[in-house]
Amino acid sequence: MPVIAAALIAVTLGAWLMLFFQHQQMTNRPMAEMWMPPSDAWQWSSIDFAVVYSMWAVMMAAMMLPSALPMIKAYSRACRQRYHQDFPYSLLFSLAYLSIWFLFSVVLTLLQWQFHHQQWLTPMMENDSPWLAALILITAGLYQFSAFKQSCLHHCRTPASFLLNHWQNGHSGAFKMGMTHGLYCLGCCWAQMLLMFAVGVMNITAMIILTLFILLEKSLPLYIDTLSKTAGVLLCCWGTWLLI
Repeated sequence: MPVIAAALIAVTLGAWLMLFFQHQQMTNRPMAEMWMPPSDAWQWSSIDFAVVYSMWAVMMAAMMLPSALPMIKAYSRACRQRYHQDFPYSLLFSLAYLSIWFLFSVVLTLLQWQFHHQQWLTPMMENDSPWLAALILITAGLYQFSAFKQSCLHHCRTPASFLLNHWQNGHSGAFKMGMTHGLYCLGCCWAQMLLMFAVGVMNITAMIILTLFILLEKSLPLYIDTLSKTAGVLLCCWGTWLLI
């Protein structure tokens, strides 16, 4: 586990460094020298799609890996008990988990493509549509109260229960378990990721706050749901205020 943990921490730190670098490039370079996604969706090239997708994929790794570490650690411990080693099982589990978020990055890329086309995002990838921001905020706020969200959050909060109910042997089993956990995590956090369209896609402060919130939300005991519901109320109030 120390090797796998070190690798995951290195990937997380590397992803954050890339995000900080991208943010600095956007804020410090002259507009004429800066890459920006075309406002017309039909003018996007394959390079534009690749750059935006890479940005989202790095963002997903940076924001979602920290909250996955407890589950990966629990899985690694179980592998050492069953197989007397955790490699390559923990690695396969981690890659499968990330693959779910990398696939979701495709959805986010396509959404950004359309938002630029509708001129709901500025060339600097900041929100330029109060009603879109309000819709996203209220949707994310209401989702905090949904039974599906709470069910997915329960699986993320209880590594032992997840491993007991979803265990599969072998290398393919490790990958399938990682994808299953990734899907539960996606079910828990997809709406929170959409918030980046409301507050600015490259808003570093928002990324840090969301990452810490997700980490805390998944770490709290099962009987404590005050944080989730308080966040839901605040998001709904914020979205409603934008509509007034």
